[in-house]
Amino acid sequence: MNKIFRIYYLVISFVVLTDLVPLAFGESPAVPAGSAGSTALGATQQAGGIMAFAPFLLMFAVLYFLVLRPQQKKMKEQQQMISSLKQGDEIVTSSGLLGKVTGITEKVVTLEIADDVRVKMLKSQVSQVVKGQIKDLAQ
Repeated sequence: MNKIFRIYYLVISFVVLTDLVPLAFGESPAVPAGSAGSTALGATQQAGGIMAFAPFLLMFAVLYFLVLRPQQKKMKEQQQMISSLKQGDEIVTSSGLLGKVTGITEKVVTLEIADDVRVKMLKSQVSQVVKGQIKDLAQ
């Protein structure tokens, strides 16, 4: 998360600097309407108005690629993992329970957490499928 804030800070700094650079090099502000040369500068004012949205688009693009897209990818992988659950899989739940799947319905998983101890829980609470044996994790 710290990396995201650094990149976001750099983008904000870039936006601020691009607004200040014309003033630093002595470019004059736009001429008010009604004075000489207002038609020639009116076109540049319009282009500047459109370019005012460029920093916002850039910030949204950075936010999308650093936060939203990875989160969507993670959610998609979680949904695929949940839909591919089958009897006999050993899983870890979001609450930290370790067990073997003994029954599955559309929304509920029956989990055997000890000999002859079964718990029913929502499929959405399955955090990961354990590769190997649960006994290896418990030690």
